[in-house]
Amino acid sequence: MAFLLKGMVSSQLKSFGLGDTGEEKKEGGDASDPAAAAGMTREEYEEYQRQLVEEKMERDAQFIQKKAERATLRVHLREKYRLPQSEKDENQIQMAGDDVELPEDLQKMMAEDQVEEEDKNSFLGHIQNIQNMDMDALKEKATTTFTEIKQAAEEKCLLM
Repeated sequence: MAFLLKGMVSSQLKSFGLGDTGEEKKEGGDASDPAAAAGMTREEYEEYQRQLVEEKMERDAQFIQKKAERATLRVHLREKYRLPQSEKDENQIQMAGDDVELPEDLQKMMAEDQVEEEDKNSFLGHIQNIQNMDMDALKEKATTTFTEIKQAAEEKCLLM
């Protein structure tokens, strides 16, 4: 409420020319010399601005590198699961350059997945899968499939 009252009174005083406090003059002076506004000399301000630009460039480079690493991971996963490749990922990898590598954690994960896949595709992996099968369920499925085929054949064949 006090803010509203102050705004109304100060606007009325300014319209009469009584409320000119000099704050507007200071704001106009700040726009012409940003170094003085920051409380620095001209050289310090230029050095500060140069450091800001360098830090921004470093952050952008790191961001591009991270995006390329993620794109590389997606490419590996797409190859593994035989999914269609994305042109966007390839562009991100090219933007980062040829030095794109997966982080160590992701490399370990990919290596573990590859070892698991090799184990599943090996002869011993198939033997383990045979041991884990439910033979009763397989027998039931085979008999139901056989009876369904037999019924379909009886319906279509006039001699049976």
